[in-house]
Amino acid sequence: MPAVSIISPAYNVAPYIRAAVESVMAQTFTDFELILVDDQSTDSTLDIAREYERRDSRVRVLQQPNGGISGARNSA
Repeated sequence: MPAVSIISPAYNVAPYIRAAVESVMAQTFTDFELILVDDQSTDSTLDIAREYERRDSRVRVLQQPNGGISGARNSA
């Protein structure tokens, strides 16, 4: 069980998600999990998130029907 869970809702953020994930991964503290919650994006957000999930076991991707930021956080 990681010491910290970072929850990041994501909806159509393909232009920004790489920078956000890379910023988390660059931290010196490494005992974390990053939970990316795709809120039924219609762009490549989910594909990019899945790339990170395949590369790093600390990254988890959840999908949900579009329910907004609060719903995404609750799903995580």
